[in-house]
Amino acid sequence: MPLIHESYDSLPYVDTPLDEASVAAARAVINAEIRNAGVNMAELHPALIPAAKYQPQFSTVVEREHVRLDRDATSKLSGIDMKRYEDLDAPEHTNPTSDQDRPELLARWNKALKQAYTSSAYIEGRLTQLGLLEKFGKNAWLVGNSQLEDILKAIEAELADVHKQQEGTETLRRAQQESVQGEIQTLEATWKKGVGRVLETEVAAEGLKQQILEQRRAGAV
Repeated sequence: MPLIHESYDSLPYVDTPLDEASVAAARAVINAEIRNAGVNMAELHPALIPAAKYQPQFSTVVEREHVRLDRDATSKLSGIDMKRYEDLDAPEHTNPTSDQDRPELLARWNKALKQAYTSSAYIEGRLTQLGLLEKFGKNAWLVGNSQLEDILKAIEAELADVHKQQEGTETLRRAQQESVQGEIQTLEATWKKGVGRVLETEVAAEGLKQQILEQRRAGAV
């Protein structure tokens, strides 16, 4: 558990906004440091793949579908082929006793029979769904709308609570910063005074050093 619970790294309510010249000077220093570090801002990180070099990888089924859509522009508007569910044309009649040597005709009948089964299952399922929709659709729609309204009300209440918490946090933050504003200003003034005294001491020490050197030169002469 940390001992320090507050951080005053950012004090928007206390700090004096910087002027444009100071901001430009700070950015110049940052850019100089970036150049000295050998970082090129125009180049992307090696872990990032440039958009021009990115090639998506699709499965074989998706690739075949892309090829089909490129060949047939009209099929792009229909995701499901409805022809398989339409009326089927029966192949020519066959005779079990005389068509033993015509397997291609029997294969067409088998294909037509499978398509008929598929169409029948689809139509039966469609009729069932339409019947359920007619019987329960209205109530299900109303119940769905009621549930969506409840979800919307809960989200709006949560959003209002978050806004309230944000306002409380902002107020507390402002009060905390304003309560230490005098202390920060006193510390800043003390720091500036201390820096000034250090500079004065260094200047006085340098002057004393020059006087000592001059006296030594005079004594040597």
